[in-house]
Amino acid sequence: MRPIALLAALLLPAALTAQASVEPASPPRLLPMPREIVRFDGSALFRAPISIAPGSERADIEAAEDFAAAMRERGFQAALHATSRGWHVTMLRNGSEQARRVLAQLSLRFEAPMREEGYILVTDTTGATLIAETAAGAFYGLQTLKQLFVGAGTSARLHRVTIRDWPAMRWRGAQDDISRGPMPTIEYQKRQVRLLASYKVNAFTLYFEHTLQFASQPVIAPPGGSMSREDVAELVAYAKRYHVTVIPQQQTFGHLHHALKLELYADLAETPHGHVLAPGQPGTLQFTRGIFAEIDSMFPSPFVHLGADETFELGAGRTKPMVADSGLGRVYINYLRDIVNTVRKPDKRYLFWGDIAMNSPELVNRLPKDLIAVGWDYWSRNNFDRYLKPFRDAGMETWVAPGVSNWNGVYPNSNTALPNIQGFIRDGQRAGATGVINTTWDDWGDAIFEQVWYGLVFGAAASWQSGESSIPAFQASYGLNFHGDTLGAIDAAQRHLMAAHAALQRSGAGDAGSYLFFLDPWSDEGVIETLRLRPHIAQVRIHAESALVQIAQARTQRHLREPSAVDAMELGARRIDWLGMKFQIADEVAQGVYALATLDTVTWKELAEFTGINGKLQDMRDGWVLTRELFERSWRYENRPYWLGNNLARYDVETQRWVERINAMDAARRKFTRERKLPDPQSVGVPSGLAPPRQAPMPCGGGSGRPPARRPVPPTPGQSPPLT
Repeated sequence: MRPIALLAALLLPAALTAQASVEPASPPRLLPMPREIVRFDGSALFRAPISIAPGSERADIEAAEDFAAAMRERGFQAALHATSRGWHVTMLRNGSEQARRVLAQLSLRFEAPMREEGYILVTDTTGATLIAETAAGAFYGLQTLKQLFVGAGTSARLHRVTIRDWPAMRWRGAQDDISRGPMPTIEYQKRQVRLLASYKVNAFTLYFEHTLQFASQPVIAPPGGSMSREDVAELVAYAKRYHVTVIPQQQTFGHLHHALKLELYADLAETPHGHVLAPGQPGTLQFTRGIFAEIDSMFPSPFVHLGADETFELGAGRTKPMVADSGLGRVYINYLRDIVNTVRKPDKRYLFWGDIAMNSPELVNRLPKDLIAVGWDYWSRNNFDRYLKPFRDAGMETWVAPGVSNWNGVYPNSNTALPNIQGFIRDGQRAGATGVINTTWDDWGDAIFEQVWYGLVFGAAASWQSGESSIPAFQASYGLNFHGDTLGAIDAAQRHLMAAHAALQRSGAGDAGSYLFFLDPWSDEGVIETLRLRPHIAQVRIHAESALVQIAQARTQRHLREPSAVDAMELGARRIDWLGMKFQIADEVAQGVYALATLDTVTWKELAEFTGINGKLQDMRDGWVLTRELFERSWRYENRPYWLGNNLARYDVETQRWVERINAMDAARRKFTRERKLPDPQSVGVPSGLAPPRQAPMPCGGGSGRPPARRPVPPTPGQSPPLT
């Protein structure tokens, strides 16, 4: 008798088989991939109701409730009780008599590295057995069990496997920057925790500069844009259910402009209303001591992150004589040591960013050995050892911090992010790093968190898996596991968005960043970028629009999960497409206006191409209005209203700019009707830098004076063009 059937016979004498047919299949695509798939016996169609017996521990009951809810969302019947029929999940503690019997039957061992968070999972047509030593291990086993069901409802299949699994890294974290604009609601932060935990992330870092409310410093936090003590308590309690530690990161040295711009704190700043606290200035350490006393009372986390990165102003103001006398590295190291000694509590470990201290490796030994240095780099692909070696040589623990490359852009650039995450976590494991903080940053204040799951889930997988994680394997697994997409459409859409970024980068103008997105094509800078982009825009738009086709295909699936992330992906595709269209249409209008002067006969109809019903200038206005509406929808799903006005103002400015140009062109068109005189292009805002060659007569309304380039053929629905 098979092991799972043996246990089912002991517990549920009347259990029913779940399959209608059994077929061979490819090995399961899981995120993260388990350490060992001991046996894989193919997959079976799944029809039975699911019952789960979690035992008496509250944590196991909560994990079972989470599992049952996920199964119901996918169209299954699922309940938290043992029944005499259906497909039964049994949760056992390692060391129990039942667990020993199952392990003996399977000839498996539950070894020491597995004890804290590991598990053994067996699935068959009669049920599943999950063995773990801790509640965390049981929770993670259930997350894997969710992914063993492929598809939903009556078309679902179940992978029949035996798995032995445990993590490569003890702390697997993700960071949300909540100090640069977006301030998520508590309900959205719960979603972040819940989804991160489902991919075995166990640390969630909140980045604070001025957005945590302190009773001792009440004027710093902005009204409506900060977390209160009550917010923190609610989030911490919720995260505990999902085995996630909420780690506060409060800047203590640099990145404090929003406090130091206030006159109350002017005497603490290195430069007037600047960014950096001045070491040696009376009151700086007292300020830090006061806020960290409150942080300690809010966050039970064993870790506190002190920040202390990018102290670029140090030595430029009050500490200039000190730096001249002792050196920049020594002043930095000494003050960081003072911060630690000021805030230290016996039950806390303190993290800090390692970017400044690593530049003075000979001084790192002056830091307390129980600090944890977090090396960060967001661009490299190869060797990351230099970010860790100075601290490892000093006997300090290290963590690594790659990034999802979402900052300053309209959609994350995974061409940069995936190799960075892959390489840094690989090298961190090799160097003995014990933790990861996969970072998101909101530098321009307009980042949409729902767009970063691709990078965060890859970071979660790479942190759990041992060695170098495969990017192609992840790209073939993400849509299936995160969205339940069995068509592969989400994965294809992500590849098209990466290809759109790559096409932009080939132009030399950069990727799909906020700079290009909001740049006026008729400004001096805009003309320069338009000329760079001309040969590449068609490819950018084809890939963005092909992503939209794939997203539409994905939405046809009844049980597609995480629709808000699909909405955010669509926003990204439409904004990239608009970025290309904006330069393309503005270029066509500019060339067309100048081309009129080369024609022997001009009528008002030629001017109508530029403005009027379906005019190209109206296209410019319409594009800004649409992207504004889509952006606002995604923002409000995640965030409080705070800061939204700053972002929408940029869309409104661009909309108004093109409304004014529409008005100017309309006036020129009416004047032409009266006087038969063509407008001077610059009088309606058209730059001379986009004029076509004078000697080449051109068709009215546009063109480049040369034969048109062969354009890619748009795909039919359900198909993808080659990714070039």
